[in-house]
Amino acid sequence: MDERNLRGFIEQVKDGRLSRRSFVQRMLAVGLSAPLAGLMLAENGVAMAADLRAAYKPAKAGGGGALRLLWWQAPTLINPHFAIGTKDQEASRIFYEPLAAWDADGNLVPVLAAEIPSKENGGLAADGRSVVWKIKPGVAWHDGKPLTADDLVFTWAYARDPATAAVTIGSYKDCTVEKIDDLSVRVLFDKPTPYWCDAFVGIVGMVIPKHLFAAYAGAKSREAPQNLAPVGTGPYRFLEFRSGDIVRGERNPTYHLPNRPYFDSIEMKGGGDAVSAARAVLQTGEYDYAWNLQVEDEVLKRLETGGKGRVDVVYGGNLEFLLLNTTDPNVEVDGERSSLKTKHPAFSDPKVCQAMNLLIDRKSIETYIYGRTGKPTANTVNGPERFVSKNTSFAFDPAKANALLEEAGWTRGSDGVRVKDGKRLKLLFQTSINAPRQKTQAIIKQAAAKAGIEIELKSVTGSVFFSSDPANPDTYPHFYADMEMYTNNMTQADPAIWLLQYVSWEVATKENKWQGRNVVRWRNDTYDAAYNAAQSELDPIKRAALLIKCNDLAVSENVLPLIHRAKVSAVGARLAALQSGWDNDLSFLPDWYREA
Repeated sequence: MDERNLRGFIEQVKDGRLSRRSFVQRMLAVGLSAPLAGLMLAENGVAMAADLRAAYKPAKAGGGGALRLLWWQAPTLINPHFAIGTKDQEASRIFYEPLAAWDADGNLVPVLAAEIPSKENGGLAADGRSVVWKIKPGVAWHDGKPLTADDLVFTWAYARDPATAAVTIGSYKDCTVEKIDDLSVRVLFDKPTPYWCDAFVGIVGMVIPKHLFAAYAGAKSREAPQNLAPVGTGPYRFLEFRSGDIVRGERNPTYHLPNRPYFDSIEMKGGGDAVSAARAVLQTGEYDYAWNLQVEDEVLKRLETGGKGRVDVVYGGNLEFLLLNTTDPNVEVDGERSSLKTKHPAFSDPKVCQAMNLLIDRKSIETYIYGRTGKPTANTVNGPERFVSKNTSFAFDPAKANALLEEAGWTRGSDGVRVKDGKRLKLLFQTSINAPRQKTQAIIKQAAAKAGIEIELKSVTGSVFFSSDPANPDTYPHFYADMEMYTNNMTQADPAIWLLQYVSWEVATKENKWQGRNVVRWRNDTYDAAYNAAQSELDPIKRAALLIKCNDLAVSENVLPLIHRAKVSAVGARLAALQSGWDNDLSFLPDWYREA
């Protein structure tokens, strides 16, 4: 499709002669993704929010009683800029909000913003070096103070300060935010930036109040009382938080969206396990919603027969993957294990990494564990379609794995375990506790044993494994093991932020309190160069090619994708819970209600 025809279709949408849905379908037919089609409309002044919220039925706020949520990995803090695990991000999203969110089709929709910036409304600069965000007027913090541009400027400064040790630093450190007036800011970039919708958007975009956090910026960031007692702009006001247990809130009577929220109170209960969480919604009806059901599909199908609820399966960019440590977790340097000053005795050799990849039976993992809730994959980027590599593949081939290990100099000892330079090929493989992961561990261990690799399995309680505590050695960012497995969530309809987890400057270390995104400690100059080039490439085709190259480099060595996971939740039979595969589960919490 040439540019003239494309612009013609966009004009038809703007004039009302072509529906937004029909436009997206036409773009899909010529090979573009739904998120890209939505972003094209947004950049040309066509809002998608009207379709998103058209199904909301309540005619007034309140009256819905209690909304009971079950998170089997309990949150440990409620500051979105310290939220390492999804559980902390979700708890934060009850109270804090970004300027915009990603809907189910990957379209940007305004939350605290008055509108989505576009070239037509003057929000996007033609040279790709700036974007203007306008704040929705009349929004107030839960303590009654008005939301202003000063809060956005402060959030930017807070998150980008290395002394704050925010996990969101990567989204704010390469831009400058300046106040235009009380209700608008300009985000400036040093170079043309095609992915301008990072800062202040989605999971990383939640705005915090300057008047409460200003005294705790930088080195004092962890001392802020609001880390545990949030004051936001969201649909619910804070009531109670017990770390590792429960979060409670009440309806915000001054919420900025009409007739919302429907529920009078909210409770996020943590703890337990995924199966008991599913049962509490699907069989007993004790809870309205259960998150992240890492449960075999056959079990979910049996529980659904209880008639109290349903299983919702929503695909986005979530990935269950296996990371092979590039550093040595058994050697301590300056009080730090898995230090960048060490090399892993096995996984610093690409042949050993390739052999390990060939010992993963992804099809069996799909068939016997995930079913409708996951698809085997060789890619770290699994959507939108335009960014998905066609250059990769996976195979289960123990014979070839054995040959690669021989080539790498690992020979079988008398007990069958391979040895090189006097060191046995014995590996510690850790993950969080839930049945699918333990079964996946067992499948991989069994295949590895046939190749002469001895694997010791370690399972860590989810609340510990995904904790943000820098003093806890069992968290996944510490990575004090040879291998580890978990799910990471690509929560933007663009892989730019997702792929930060493999760049050299994002390595998790003791110095940054293990807040860096690059947990595997993998470093590759070619990857860094391709990633940097993509960040200023305004041609969408060339940019996609660069990001695909990044994907291909990462999965060629220490990053082993396993399953493209759906977001799986248990939902009460009468609960209308708007979901997006590209944002938090609770990104559209204000629109949840219970059918009559």
